[in-house]
Amino acid sequence: MPNSPLRFIISGGGTGGHIFPAVAIANELRRRLPDAEILFVGANGRMEMTRVPDAGYKIVGLDITGLQRRLTPQNLMFPVRVFRSVRKAGKLIEEFRPDAVVGVGGYASAPVLLAATSRAIPSLIQEQNSYAGLVNKLLAKRVNRICVAYDGMEKFFPADKLVLTGNPVRTEISRGDRAEALHFFGLDPNKKTLLVVGGSLGARTLNQATAAALPRLREAGIQLLWQTGKLYFPEARQQADQAAGLHALEFIQRMDLAYAAADVVISRAGALSVSELCLTGKASILVPSPNVAEDHQTKNALALVSKGAAVLITDEHASERLYDEALRLLSDPERQQQLSLRVRELARPDATVTIVDELLKLVKRVKS
Repeated sequence: MPNSPLRFIISGGGTGGHIFPAVAIANELRRRLPDAEILFVGANGRMEMTRVPDAGYKIVGLDITGLQRRLTPQNLMFPVRVFRSVRKAGKLIEEFRPDAVVGVGGYASAPVLLAATSRAIPSLIQEQNSYAGLVNKLLAKRVNRICVAYDGMEKFFPADKLVLTGNPVRTEISRGDRAEALHFFGLDPNKKTLLVVGGSLGARTLNQATAAALPRLREAGIQLLWQTGKLYFPEARQQADQAAGLHALEFIQRMDLAYAAADVVISRAGALSVSELCLTGKASILVPSPNVAEDHQTKNALALVSKGAAVLITDEHASERLYDEALRLLSDPERQQQLSLRVRELARPDATVTIVDELLKLVKRVKS
């Protein structure tokens, strides 16, 4: 490697499923190359513009949005926004002069990777899901390497560029101590704990089903850690004030402790959530969101369910079946243990290390 510090741009975002893998990659780069300069590029108004600075990194925003499914003024402005964003991304690249660029999916990845690949800068895509995102599919032929989390991704990407790495997960996520976790959240060590998490933005179906099930949980002596998302939080906070053992949070910062406290997890089936459940070895009930491209969360969930590593409840059946299944699982320690053992077998704890290995190979090949 050269003596001068290496420079990297990491682009993308929109949801925690994009942002947290991006931060994990940056943290591994910083661990190996303390002098490396790392710049994030996101979309203005999206959650990465606050989450990335909270993680200790600089971020620049582009005025880029996705296409709506109906004719809107935003759609009419879309080509103009893309042009401006590509131009701004090009200026950023010329000023920052990165040695390599990483795209993790989301709106901001496209302009940055287009600008980088047109300048022959080494570029890597990290695809989290079992069904590839539109931006990544469009850019696949232009980039040098594509790191994926599932087998069979050659149906979306050139096979010679693929590396099966798994998803980058924050290394601390599996290190939570149960005693510390119970104290941190104010939980009773003599009661079973259910963790409900609907992704970084919350999940209406999970929130409604959970609210309806609160009397059943109290009657069964189950305590609840409930990440609601921003919209439902005011209502959930009122419910929490009226019920012992109910802990509602808008967003859980210490997910390592939340997993450590949980006996069973109810979750959407986003790629990051699935990877975290594998790494933490938690018995889980997955409720895939129906509001995602090509129903990719169901495909993510089936990758676990087919191995006997999780339980699947569809979104449409959640109101009727979710808490029947949750209470059965909470009362069956042997089944919890079976799910835990099988889901751990699917974990890829070295995913972030492998992705950074691939990134540095690209840089070395250009520098040598």
